[in-house]
Formats: sequence, structure tokens, C-alpha cells
Amino acid sequence: MGRAFEYRKASKMARWDKMAKTFSKIGKDIALAVKAGGPDPESNPALRRCIQNAKGANMPKDNVERAIKKASGADADNYEEITYEGYGQGGVAIFVECTTNNPTRTVANVRAVFNKFDGNLGKNGELAFIFDRKGIFTLEKSLVTMPWDDFEMEMIDGGAEEIDSDDEEIMITTAFEDFGTLSHKLHEMGLEAKSAELQRIANNTKEVNEEQFKANMKMLDRFEEDDDVQNVYHNMEITDEMMESLS
Repeated sequence: MGRAFEYRKASKMARWDKMAKTFSKIGKDIALAVKAGGPDPESNPALRRCIQNAKGANMPKDNVERAIKKASGADADNYEEITYEGYGQGGVAIFVECTTNNPTRTVANVRAVFNKFDGNLGKNGELAFIFDRKGIFTLEKSLVTMPWDDFEMEMIDGGAEEIDSDDEEIMITTAFEDFGTLSHKLHEMGLEAKSAELQRIANNTKEVNEEQFKANMKMLDRFEEDDDVQNVYHNMEITDEMMESLS
């Protein structure tokens, strides 16, 4: 399995099942997309991607339409994207992506979480060498009816760097600059992704002891409970034994 696939699966098992704000997150993504490119998904690729992700998350169509309408109105929230970088226990690198209408509140909350769990908020740009920004596409494996070798060749032609799968899903990783190219390739082939996102993938991992692991996991959970936080990435190595220690 590829590095990005393993990272995503580990992160999903460790934390995504605890998140209760998926619809809110997608709603903010929609607001940003509409602000940048307008309310018509036909002429706004970013909005099309948001709608695609909403479908993958089983977000009701009415919710999506309301989010687009709200973002198009004169009284729409003025959201902006802000990132924060820091370290958890054991020197684990943590990258926090936020969407907020109150940056003062957001930075105070992010700093408070780092402090509470004996981490520290660093300077933006410090972790650029640790995280690679990648396009991540997830598809239902059952959608692919052509021979696997042919499918792989089509994906590579569309800019795929890694193609990984398990019994249910296919995950395709692209370079940041090839995100749009692969999205277009899938559209040409009539394949609708469950999700299409830009993620930050750690290019190395940090080993920690059990105590540090548990503290860092609590920190990550606390970040994701914050309404302003959209995504949290880290380079902590996660083993099966560590996962079992949480139960």
C-alpha cells in the first residue's frame, strides 16, 4: 500500500469516526467556493468538488442547496482560510487548517489546545518540508468495470502518482498541480469520486511512546472539536498496538 493510503486509513480509524461536524465542514467549503467562483457548479470547479464531497458524505441535497444560497446572499459569512503549524509531544508535527470568520478567536483557541497538551504553536512555514500537499481521490471499487491494468494506465495518464485499493475503495494520489487534470479524467470516464480533496501528507513519521501517543490523540480530538478547524494533519506513527491502547 502507498504511504498516502496508509496515512488516510490510519487517520480515519483513529479519529474521523469521532467527528460530528462533517456537514458543517462541507458547508464552509461551499461558502469559500461560492465566494471565489460563484454559485454555478458548471462554471465553478471548486463548487463541483464540494457538491461531490457532499454526496459522498450523504449530505442531503436540500442542505447543499441552502448552503449555496446562503453563501450567495448579501449577508453571507465572510470566511477566510488560515493555517497553523506546531508540535505535539515527542516532536510530532501538527498542521491545522481552519476556516473562520473571526481569526482572533481562532488563533487563541488553537494556541490554547497546543498549550493544554504540552505542545507548542510554531511559525507558519516551519513544517513545509514535512508535509506534501496532494490531491486525494476516493472511489467505490465497484464502479471500475474495465480491466484493472487498463484503469491504472488511464489514471497514470491523468496524473496519478499512486493508485491503492482495498476490498471497498480505491484511493488515487496526485501531485497538487495535477488535481484538476485527474478530476477531468475521471469525469471523461464517467467515474464519480466519493471524495476529492487536497490533503497534506507527511513525508516522514515520528515515533512516540504510548503516553505521548495518547496525549497527542487527545490534542487532535480537541482540535477537531473546534468549529473553526477544517482539517488536522500530523506525522505521528500509528501502530495497531497503539490503537488498541485507546480502547
